[in-house]
Amino acid sequence: MEYQETPPEAGPPPRLLDLGLRLTGGIVAVVAGVVTGVLELLLATFRIGGQLVGVSVVLAIGANIALSWFAHEAVGRRWAVALPAVPWFALMAVAAVRTSEGDLLLAGDNWVGLAMIVAGAMTFAVMGFRQILAPPPSPGG
Repeated sequence: MEYQETPPEAGPPPRLLDLGLRLTGGIVAVVAGVVTGVLELLLATFRIGGQLVGVSVVLAIGANIALSWFAHEAVGRRWAVALPAVPWFALMAVAAVRTSEGDLLLAGDNWVGLAMIVAGAMTFAVMGFRQILAPPPSPGG
């Protein structure tokens, strides 16, 4: 006679595991907001043949869409879009202020930097607004 073990039934994850995964996802979203913000600031002065190239604008839009989606999916809350957005905005604000030595990361004559800030901010705003307008999740799904 052969013994067969029945596989355990799949159920919802334990509450502590779920909380840990959501917390980890939130931390990853915050760190990713900082990393993409720094990368976008570094690329704001990227030039080809002496001309500014708007690669950081495209990166800001794409990365902020992805970060907003990831934060919402990982944390499972509508407000999670703020997790990558707040450090991103803080970086942009710090980059636009002169240091005591006179250094400035984003100068007013850099159209790419200004477009990057506007495009990135609008992207986070639109993604947050979409979360506000989204219908509440159905109780069964």
